[in-house]
Amino acid sequence: MVDDRKLDVLRAIVEDYVATDEPVGSKALVERHGLGVSPATVRNDMAALEDEGYIRQPHTSAGRVPTDKGYRLFVDKLATLKPMSAAERRAIATLLDGAVDVDDVVQRSVRLLSQLTRQVAIVQYPSLSRSTVRHVELVALTPSRVMAILILSTGRVDQRLVELDAPIADADLAELRALLNQSAAGEPIVAAAAALLALPDTLRPERSGLAREVVTVLAEAMSDHRSDQRVAVSGAANLARYGDFETAVRPLLEALEEHVVLLKLLGESGADAVTVRIGGEGPYSQLAATSVVATGYGPLENHLGSLGVVGPTRMDYPGSMSAVRAVARYVSRILDEGHQ
Repeated sequence: MVDDRKLDVLRAIVEDYVATDEPVGSKALVERHGLGVSPATVRNDMAALEDEGYIRQPHTSAGRVPTDKGYRLFVDKLATLKPMSAAERRAIATLLDGAVDVDDVVQRSVRLLSQLTRQVAIVQYPSLSRSTVRHVELVALTPSRVMAILILSTGRVDQRLVELDAPIADADLAELRALLNQSAAGEPIVAAAAALLALPDTLRPERSGLAREVVTVLAEAMSDHRSDQRVAVSGAANLARYGDFETAVRPLLEALEEHVVLLKLLGESGADAVTVRIGGEGPYSQLAATSVVATGYGPLENHLGSLGVVGPTRMDYPGSMSAVRAVARYVSRILDEGHQ
């Protein structure tokens, strides 16, 4: 176990290296951090931390830099989430409250997250296969033309035009609307599609044909949503801040082209639990010089997707963790309000 004094030294090394991108020496630590011990004691502590693999000496520099193992100890033992400033909280509320639909929420969130953290931000679009059907509405445009409206728990609204083989009376349309909601409302999208497709077989022959025309269109809309596994990315220009182009920046730029890779990077983060994967802990060896800070989002316990930031291991972990959690909570709140 690393004792408290060595943890203080490690904390100071991580904070200084993240801020300056320069190896950190014992004299600078004593001058900047008021550790309460002599430079000689700090040098001894640094030597012990190096022996245990938490810091290393790059090239012939007199200073030290954290290793992945050092960053992991820092995140696990030392990193406390930085409280968001009042200005940052206002920025989140102002930007996200203006969103007009789910797609707009995603686009605004990813831009905001990259601005707050100065990292590459990734936001997964809501995985609608995990959402439920809130309501099905049928609106008669003409006696033989109906607009079928599918409203999901995420707030996503899908409108489909249904051309009927025969006119439908208002009373029959109201009855069909009630049957559709009785079958699908509150159900996960996969179960709802199956229930709707089975509905016509339970009706009288003179009603089943009409119902089949409508449920076929609704089931197609649900099927389209099940395959929705997209991500939004913002902030690639932030990588220009980092000098380690070949080992960290170039592989990450290439990964940004592959949405499947980005989804795997985000992982299956649970809502409100911020996960940090550092360097080689991630799923791709070519991205061993990068770290990911991610969490899940969604109303209540309904995990709809993940969001986070990715960048070189020399990142501001406490600040990134706070921003990721704050944006995820706000997105969850907006989606929750949208399905009330």
